[in-house]
Amino acid sequence: MPFKIVRNDITKMNTEAIVNTANNHATVGTGCDSAVYKAAGYDELLKYREEKIGFVPEGDAFITPGYKLQAKYIIHAVSPLYMGGDQGEEEKLRSCYRKSLQLAKENGIKSISFPLISTGGFGYPKEEGMRIAVDEINTFLLGNDMGIFLVVFDTKAAKLGEKIYPDLEAYIDHNYVKGARETEYGGAYFESMRPSEPGYDKYLSNAQMIERRTRRNTESKRREMSDFNIEALRPTSAVPKASKPSFTGSIFKKEQVKKSVSDEALQVDECCECDEVPFVDFEEQHESKLQERIRHMSDTYSEYLMYLIRERHMENAEVWKRAIVDKKIFSKIKNNVNYHPKKLTALCLCVGAKLNLDESKDLLARAGYALSPCDKTDIIFSYFIENEIYDMIELDIQLEEHGLPCIIS
Repeated sequence: MPFKIVRNDITKMNTEAIVNTANNHATVGTGCDSAVYKAAGYDELLKYREEKIGFVPEGDAFITPGYKLQAKYIIHAVSPLYMGGDQGEEEKLRSCYRKSLQLAKENGIKSISFPLISTGGFGYPKEEGMRIAVDEINTFLLGNDMGIFLVVFDTKAAKLGEKIYPDLEAYIDHNYVKGARETEYGGAYFESMRPSEPGYDKYLSNAQMIERRTRRNTESKRREMSDFNIEALRPTSAVPKASKPSFTGSIFKKEQVKKSVSDEALQVDECCECDEVPFVDFEEQHESKLQERIRHMSDTYSEYLMYLIRERHMENAEVWKRAIVDKKIFSKIKNNVNYHPKKLTALCLCVGAKLNLDESKDLLARAGYALSPCDKTDIIFSYFIENEIYDMIELDIQLEEHGLPCIIS
């Protein structure tokens, strides 16, 4: 039986079972979880979960009646919260698909609809979540016969789905998604929101929320300093201007000048007694960083990229996956210190490694490239990097909307 990717509201799917993204405790989350409970019958479904299921660990799954849904069953996959990728999230996400499919098989279910598990309010990167979903579903279908639908909801997921499955059928559009997010889904697909939109923080994971608030506080302090009135630091009693030296004819009275200057210096010292310039211990605060930068001034593109990745305590796989760069190409860069990738690959790796704009320019220069203010692709990449939008799906959408070749193919 077929495997298809469709764009739809999963609560409207007419299959024997649908899969819900659930919490480990008997609580109803936002996004898909909230929508499923509301469509199925909130009180009945929650009561069933509380009385007959209880706590379920991440990566596991359980089955309930579908109640008011068209689907006879709901399989609830307890979705992992994405905390950076090094907390076993991938294995837990794969387990969600495997155990959901096993439950469906054990209950004689012939057709089932999956959402893109964990890629909404749980924060899992969409492109990686899509790859895992397709991989696990195809593996299951090698030895089993079942009609399986992967249901994508928002624009980014639909865009990615079209790349994998060109014949993607859409039963909803952007306006439906927007309306559902505002009412039924409550905005849980936060990655579709702009960071500047009100309520954005509400749908971030704890780690993401802390990171964003820290960044916001830093920016706030920076703005406060830029708006600071330096005049407020000056002494309230004005320092008298030095009296002009007097002349008698053409004769200059040196004694008077000396006294005037001396008096003014004394007054300035007295007035500025409490306005000491803060002492900066350069050796303690900056010496090691400066030496580190000097040590890497002769690095090749490959060496400098690896250094930047290590400095951020990132895994290599995390970088090339986020950049959507082929693993073989990344291995070639890593293992050949003199290898220079194509410019587009180099740009993608700037996003993958979450570099700032200065670091990106420095890294690109080591491969013989520069960001041009007259090149549309360079402008789009620069904008995303400068604004810390390290999202290749959204970047790819912007490239396509501006008439440029897509990266994801």
